[in-house]
Amino acid sequence: MKQFLKDTFGWGIGLWFFGYVLGIVLFAFVPTSVLGWVIMPIGVAITLWVLLKKIKNEEFEYYLKIAIIWMLIAIVFDYFFLVKIFKPADGYYKMDVYLYYLLTFALPLFVGWWKNKAKLV
Repeated sequence: MKQFLKDTFGWGIGLWFFGYVLGIVLFAFVPTSVLGWVIMPIGVAITLWVLLKKIKNEEFEYYLKIAIIWMLIAIVFDYFFLVKIFKPADGYYKMDVYLYYLLTFALPLFVGWWKNKAKLV
């Protein structure tokens, strides 16, 4: 149970916070219209590293739970810590944000499928 909490909430909040801080740092240098697109490849790379190197479970169902919890963390934390606090004038929810939510859900599923498939071979 302790490992599950670390893998879901620990890494989920940690990855979200990394993107949050990166967004604040890059805000001074990158136009807001492309900020999400600049952060996304970095976030995908770090997320894949976490999923491949730090999460040891090989069961697909485990990764499904991670996907659901990470996506919920992303949606809820974005709403309270970005939308509510910063109140972006042009809105927050655009194509890059929807793709970010999709990847937050899909990457754990892909890695879980890949690890489970590799285990069966």
